[in-house]
Amino acid sequence: MFQRSLIGSDTQLNQTSYYEASVQRPRAMAPLLGAITADVVVVGAGFAGLSAALELSARGLSVVVLEADRIGSGASGRNGGQAIVGYASGQGPFEQQLGAADAQRAWDMSVEAVNLIEQRIALHGIPCDWRRGYTYVADSPKKARALREECDDHNARGIASEWAEGADVARFIQSPRYVAAFHETTSGHLHPLKYALGLASAAQAAGVRIFEGSPVTALTRGSRLVASTPQGQVTARFGVLAGNCMLPEYGPKLAPEIAPRIMPVGTYMIGTAPLDPALCERLIPNLAAVCDNNFVLDYFRFSADHRMLFGGRVSYTAMTPPNLKRLMAQRMGEVFPALKEAPVEYVWGGFVDISMNRAPDFGRLGDNLYYLQGFSGHGVALTGLAGQLVAETIAGQAGRFDVFARLKHREFPGGAWMRTPSLALGMLWHRLKDAL
Repeated sequence: MFQRSLIGSDTQLNQTSYYEASVQRPRAMAPLLGAITADVVVVGAGFAGLSAALELSARGLSVVVLEADRIGSGASGRNGGQAIVGYASGQGPFEQQLGAADAQRAWDMSVEAVNLIEQRIALHGIPCDWRRGYTYVADSPKKARALREECDDHNARGIASEWAEGADVARFIQSPRYVAAFHETTSGHLHPLKYALGLASAAQAAGVRIFEGSPVTALTRGSRLVASTPQGQVTARFGVLAGNCMLPEYGPKLAPEIAPRIMPVGTYMIGTAPLDPALCERLIPNLAAVCDNNFVLDYFRFSADHRMLFGGRVSYTAMTPPNLKRLMAQRMGEVFPALKEAPVEYVWGGFVDISMNRAPDFGRLGDNLYYLQGFSGHGVALTGLAGQLVAETIAGQAGRFDVFARLKHREFPGGAWMRTPSLALGMLWHRLKDAL
């Protein structure tokens, strides 16, 4: 039952996506037919899978990518487009489990992940509206104190960040809601679906074979892996599972030992009609991406064609919140009163994968099967790094991958039937805390 409802909800949520409406997709790629071989089979054609394929091909390996739907059809093609340094978990799990040196190493790799986006855009000529600049905001004195600690930590780790509070916040954002902010120019934002399609084009040019409409429904493990689809199969020396929370929906038995460690969480966005460019410059003077530091956060930015893309709300069930467009528009109007009457032309959403501690969950199953999951809302940048790390590991250099593989992850409580209600109750508790 849950499998069907998640896939159905996910398809429904992408019907009025601004990202889909603002690209011209190439013709659909054919599904896999018959039996083929490769050095590596990658499951999932989102940021993580495409990045892995691109990096593996650059190291001389033959790669096949199997995508259940279309390139970037999941979270990679419908997220907030915000590429952020650091981790959703903060540095806590890294410092507690790995020690100070490797925790700093993980932080430095998160900065590398953002820079890697810019490098790939330049190298492959990907037109995806990339722009540096990120502003973090707080809506209460209590949250402002926590934000100041985060700003100081950014500066201590080499990310130059400007602090503002009170009336000075207007330097970064014109909103009555926020009492403090800090701004840095390492993180940034882009059009995620354009970026995903650009990665796929670059991978194909490098010799990667990509098959759409080819869900992997079974995986035979051993010294050679066999990935089976409804109409074909791939035999490979190595495999990379990059389907995240949708992986068990199409192939429930592919990796049952890792699926309980992540939870699919619905997240939602609206897009307005094009706005006056002067208004955009006034509301966010540097046109940065913005997010607050609430547990249930708001995140937003202006698109290249001057639309407000406003994200927020979450669902720990497969059900889309009722009156989503109205509620999201109302929230946007509270942040920016000047946009209360702005027409909303697009409403969409999708599911991201979170881990219990919100740290990324990378690892290996046996000697030749790798998985990348648990990006927890920081996937725009970290997926690209994950693809690079798994390619390094398959090519014989596992040191950087193992920084993440050493992190321990717990399963969500409650088993298959009770973990969704449990998480919904937990979500309610955090919303109450945010309101205090």
